[in-house]
Amino acid sequence: MAICGYCKCDDKLKIALACVHFFEEPCISGKSGSGTVFFSNCNLNCVYCQNYEISQEGFGKDVSVSHLAEIFIKQQEKGVHNINLVTPTSYVYQIIDAIKIAKKNGLHIPIIYNSNGYENLETLELLKGYIDVYLPDLKYYSNNLAKKYSGVSDYLEVATNAIKEMYSQVGNAVFDDCGIIKKGLIIRHLVLPNYILNTKHVLKWIKENMPNDTWVSIMAQYFPTYKAKSDKFINRKLSVKEYREVEQFLYCLNLENGYIQELGKHEEEYVPIFDLSE
Repeated sequence: MAICGYCKCDDKLKIALACVHFFEEPCISGKSGSGTVFFSNCNLNCVYCQNYEISQEGFGKDVSVSHLAEIFIKQQEKGVHNINLVTPTSYVYQIIDAIKIAKKNGLHIPIIYNSNGYENLETLELLKGYIDVYLPDLKYYSNNLAKKYSGVSDYLEVATNAIKEMYSQVGNAVFDDCGIIKKGLIIRHLVLPNYILNTKHVLKWIKENMPNDTWVSIMAQYFPTYKAKSDKFINRKLSVKEYREVEQFLYCLNLENGYIQELGKHEEEYVPIFDLSE
């Protein structure tokens, strides 16, 4: 019997949904959507995870490596711009094997590694040459916040080293004539209510440690879900004042490239329905 690790995974691949997804950054979703595979389980325990049913509660179904390869091909046949691997960290060995099979069978669109940023360098070295686009989070500058809300005490060191390695593999973002990303790195950051200083420190780290033309995506889509509903600091959405403060700070830093998500009212609608479909 296989033994489960901290991420609650054993030696089997487990997915909750494969679909054409239209709610990523414009350069990822484009007009035809992103061929997204949502993997079950996670190596973090974020109390505010919007996909908690699959990341924390383990909802999903087992699939074989060959079946995953077929899913990649099926998504490509739907005309999507890319294959988007969401929370893939725990299944890297199987994913690499599936990519090899799929490429032998005609997979040619870019592959995106959509990660929480908490990655071992050894894992990333295995992925070199298989991943075209890295899409990591940089959630926290404060390890105290990381421990409180995601259950790890070394997030900053691990994630920033991982991001540097990702950049060394794929470089800055490269786009086709239609503005769709073909290769490169985009760093994501989700703004948490009451923790605007954390966001400022994250952005400042990017400014001081990455090339100035690095692409950044600031997400304002936070809403309280899962265990966050009982935390007095993050049991609400962002305020307009907080959003404006982050927006102003971003412009003052003069980072050259990126997105800042509009502050919406119905962020819950963007969470997929995890129905095991393909």
